[in-house]
Amino acid sequence: MKSSAQTKIRSISYARYGYYFILPFFIIYFIFQLVPLINTFRLSFYGNGNNAADYVGLQNFQVLLFGGDNRSFKALHDTLFKDLGNTLILWFGNFIPQLGLSLLLAVWFTDINLKIKGKTFFKIVMYLPNIVTAASVAALFLMLFSKTEYGPINSFLLKHDIISSPIDFVRGKWQSRGIIMFAQTWMWFGNTMIMLMSAIMGISKSLFEAADIDGANSRQVFTKITLPLLRPMVIYTLITSMIGGLQMWDLPYLYKNGTAWNKETETIAVFIYNKFHIVPQNFGYSAAASLILFVITTALGSVCFAMNIDKDDQKKKALAKEQKKLAKLQNKSAFGGF
Repeated sequence: MKSSAQTKIRSISYARYGYYFILPFFIIYFIFQLVPLINTFRLSFYGNGNNAADYVGLQNFQVLLFGGDNRSFKALHDTLFKDLGNTLILWFGNFIPQLGLSLLLAVWFTDINLKIKGKTFFKIVMYLPNIVTAASVAALFLMLFSKTEYGPINSFLLKHDIISSPIDFVRGKWQSRGIIMFAQTWMWFGNTMIMLMSAIMGISKSLFEAADIDGANSRQVFTKITLPLLRPMVIYTLITSMIGGLQMWDLPYLYKNGTAWNKETETIAVFIYNKFHIVPQNFGYSAAASLILFVITTALGSVCFAMNIDKDDQKKKALAKEQKKLAKLQNKSAFGGF
């Protein structure tokens, strides 16, 4: 006969403690994510400035996407698409070199045939820029690339007669874009390299040993084994980088002289911030631009996700489904339709 103590122990449910642990996440998510998201969706259908309480339907989207005869509407439309173009340029300009450099270093650091000394030291040094705040990076690059002849970079170029007058790295169109692209690459390539290294180290060593026995060279090993098996991680990196790139705000906002805006580096996230921050506050345009950015991000993310679907696996599943249907029909026929 079971004692009362044994019965009590068996009746204890430990599942509720799991719910207690995850409850703070859902509370914080509800307060700081879900409620603002719903409010952003609501605000996109309301007016701007002094008419913020007026319901305007889809007018904010119409103005931002198609402009209109009104000069201010046309200016808003042009600014949004220019900022969207700036965002894509800055993202492509930092993602491609970032991925290439990270992939190259990840392959080198995981190659057992390369006896690189101080691997751990180099990995730490390369990851360090990722933990520096964007404000510090912006301040550092503003000081290094100052337009005056006393700025370190301009001073070096002038001293060696490479240029005749200081270059405006902060307000120049492609100069400022190039600096932001370089800074973004510098900040994030270490993080991407670590992720790619973990993916490479997860590949079975027997594949590399078999390739070595078959006499494959480094290029063949990279193109036939490493790169195809790295595809899921590369796609993941692409999606996370794309989401971060489309929401790029800190460096484009901070890399400027005083309060003077550089329209050539203004991103769509800066556009959204300016619309709700600068008086008169245009909450409607800001919220509508946020939803447009959300739709663009979702569409591009879906395309990237579709690229990662294993077509062979899909074909196998479809074939198994057809065989299952055929088996059912055969069973029905065998029992005379009953």
